[in-house]
Amino acid sequence: MTDDHTLAAELATAAGDLLLRTRDQHAGIDPKELKDIGDQVAHDFLMAELAKARPQDAVLSEEGADDHARLTAARVWIVDPLDGTREFSEAGRDDWAVHVALWQDGQLVAGAVGRPAKDVTYSSADNAPAAGTTGAPLRLAVSRSRPPEFVTLLADHLGAELVEMGSAGVKAMSVLEGQTDAYVHAGGQYEWDSAAPVAVASAHGLHTSRIDGSRLVYNNENPYLPDLVVCRPEVAETVLEGIRAVNRG
Repeated sequence: MTDDHTLAAELATAAGDLLLRTRDQHAGIDPKELKDIGDQVAHDFLMAELAKARPQDAVLSEEGADDHARLTAARVWIVDPLDGTREFSEAGRDDWAVHVALWQDGQLVAGAVGRPAKDVTYSSADNAPAAGTTGAPLRLAVSRSRPPEFVTLLADHLGAELVEMGSAGVKAMSVLEGQTDAYVHAGGQYEWDSAAPVAVASAHGLHTSRIDGSRLVYNNENPYLPDLVVCRPEVAETVLEGIRAVNRG
């Protein structure tokens, strides 16, 4: 049987390929309609494939009804079929992703973040350290469309540079790629936004936590998980202290 790390990567890659074909087939339609089509196509694919590959496991998907049977399940797949719908709907943009993660007995144990338009899938099967070296000044990944005031204040406090990009998964993986040093989010997210990026980042030795430094906990009754830090381990204390300073005002 395919192991969980490989399955997550294969599903993220295949869903991404399907999304690329979908975007090509529907080029020129209204962006909102394209977003909806992409979400549904990828969701349906992932649900069908997980039902075949892991029929005993529960699934929490951004696009599906939440079955609270997952709360007593030993294994729960947490998926975002299309992370970064705005970027997906804009021709030529590649900063969108597919998230597939597995939670088991209280922790994330496998995950993959697919970036279809870049032909790359990041996997928890790999434990290579982050590429590059720490930037000077520090580089913080931030939303290009909705940069939260909190992160702007943090960048000012740290003397950091803001690097704009789309999807949450893309921002988290930019730390792994060495394009940025940290991704800090405090504007509201759900478990499917961060589960796969956190599973992959953790496997590669990156620091992952809430903005108060506490552990990220998944498969909660309410899947709202509003804040996140993914950063190079050598800058974790600097970033967390900066967050504390900004919160103190």
